Amino acid sequence: MTTPNIAASQAHDLHNLITPTEQGIASRVLARASGGNITLFAFDAGQGLSEHAAPFDALVMVLAGRLTLIIDGQAVDALPGNIVRMPANIPHAVEAPEAARMMLIMLRELPGSAG
Repeated sequence: MTTPNIAASQAHDLHNLITPTEQGIASRVLARASGGNITLFAFDAGQGLSEHAAPFDALVMVLAGRLTLIIDGQAVDALPGNIVRMPANIPHAVEAPEAARMMLIMLRELPGSAG
């Protein structure tokens, strides 16, 4: 496993690990491994990720602000402290009606782990 830019054996404030971009989206990979990865996102108001699908389940944890996740055409409003699972191979998008931060955890299935 690799953990770019995060010191080991230390507590980190998630909000300080990413710098928002005015009128844009910032992202930072915190960890990458064969079983998945963890990425922080900071959205300015009105920004988002266009509809796409991923071959793996993903978990979105809202850290600040408010996000609207569109999953298979259904809107899911999420607030700080909420977690939402986006199923593999299902179209989804992210909209930030206000400045927001989220953590995305991609869950890759490891060989032999299905069951």
